[in-house]
Amino acid sequence: MSGALRSGQVAAAAGVHVQTLRYYERRGLLPAPARSNGGHRLYGEDAVTALRVIKAAQRLGFTLAEVADLLAAGRRRRGGTAAGLGDRAAAKLAEVDARIAGLTTVRTALAAAMEAGCDDLAACAASPRCPLPFTAADADR
Repeated sequence: MSGALRSGQVAAAAGVHVQTLRYYERRGLLPAPARSNGGHRLYGEDAVTALRVIKAAQRLGFTLAEVADLLAAGRRRRGGTAAGLGDRAAAKLAEVDARIAGLTTVRTALAAAMEAGCDDLAACAASPRCPLPFTAADADR
């Protein structure tokens, strides 16, 4: 295999640790590489690209299981009807929006607690002016 890269070279080029590279191989995210006569893993440049794609998808909030599914869908899509990135990105965007809404609620409650001068959780809970949601009904306010 001419132009082959060893594990350390691929990992460095993609900005990951060698252990990450091997973990992705075990998870099936990367195909098993060719081996040199001495047993060293030998990769093509496409391995660097694949690692960069995996890391980019993770930064976008996709889990490794979702990344594996996306990669498999991409392979199937070339000849079929599997849902691609667009559909999955829309679903992930809805998840992110829901998380943002939840975090906004938490932020609002924490800011209100600070503004109300809540220093003691038990005392705050006993106070009628306590803004913290101690019950599910309080969270809906």
